[in-house]
Amino acid sequence: MSSAQKMPKKSSNWLFYGVAVPLTILVTGIVSSSWWIWASAAPSNFGAKIRLTISDGMPTQAIAQELESAGVIRSALALRLWVTWQSLRSSESIALRSGTYDFATNQSLPEVVAQIQTAKSSEVRFTIPEGWSIAQMASLFEEQGFFAAKDFVIAAQRISPKRRTWLPDDIPSLEGFLFPDTYQILPSEATPDRIIDLMLNRFEEVALPLYQDNQSGNPKVKISLKDWVTLASIVEKEAVIESERQIISGVFWNRIKKNMRLESDPTVEYGLNIRQTPENPLTLDQVRTASPYNTYLNEGLPPGAIASVGLASLKATLDPATTDYLFFVAKFDGSHVFSRTFEEHEKALQAIDKKIQKKIPKQ
Repeated sequence: MSSAQKMPKKSSNWLFYGVAVPLTILVTGIVSSSWWIWASAAPSNFGAKIRLTISDGMPTQAIAQELESAGVIRSALALRLWVTWQSLRSSESIALRSGTYDFATNQSLPEVVAQIQTAKSSEVRFTIPEGWSIAQMASLFEEQGFFAAKDFVIAAQRISPKRRTWLPDDIPSLEGFLFPDTYQILPSEATPDRIIDLMLNRFEEVALPLYQDNQSGNPKVKISLKDWVTLASIVEKEAVIESERQIISGVFWNRIKKNMRLESDPTVEYGLNIRQTPENPLTLDQVRTASPYNTYLNEGLPPGAIASVGLASLKATLDPATTDYLFFVAKFDGSHVFSRTFEEHEKALQAIDKKIQKKIPKQ
């Protein structure tokens, strides 16, 4: 075949690359644009409400699929592409925050993502630290505008078998059984009883199995549920440094075995509703003031717990350190000096008192 006969074929190749390929790119772009316009648009013109909870640690892909399945967005793929594009444009990581949200079906995809990123959750969060009392919790709830503090205190004093069958029937309040943690709740549901239910549920999930498993086996110490929570609450208030928690538990168990009074300052503070500081320690008159919770005057454990108890103190109470210590005194840095005899304890008290006096500015 001659070279003149091959020319038309070369022209057809140029025609293909010059017309067909650009046309394909144009069509793809139009289709892609049309798809994005559809995928990022609101699923509906009507603002129907859809409530959805995004759990902690939920990956973006799972969140996107959840939103698509619930009808909040049209395309899970579109959401992932939108978040990826945001991340490429920003030097900061783009986070989708956990929470319970009320979405509207007339929200566009960017609006839905913005709501989750700015944590405009329908729920409010509150955190109860370890060692807090019911009175402290009540003050927090009042400050956050949930309800009056006195309403929570009253609700926490209602002990009923209907509340939880496993609750001891001889406790003065729910002190110690309201598990310290971070919680989420809808503002409309933030009532004293609802919050108490949440906290009791967490105790039942986290603390109760620990106690039941321990006591059903070959426990290091045998103790009732009420006494466990009560003693653990004292350990919670006394222990500041994690490494001392089991030692402090061991001291109290040693004193119980020897029929010695616990002589714990936090029990006096709880009974009198006061708080001591290194500069203003308990006075002799306060220690001698009668109270059912005063373990300097009363033998054994107080009538109930004196604070909320974290898992570490609950564990330490069931697994006390094996030691012959019978006394301890707090230093101003949160640590303690442990002693075997009263004479050693007296010397430790005097040494710490001198250091504290040196730190107090002279008038």
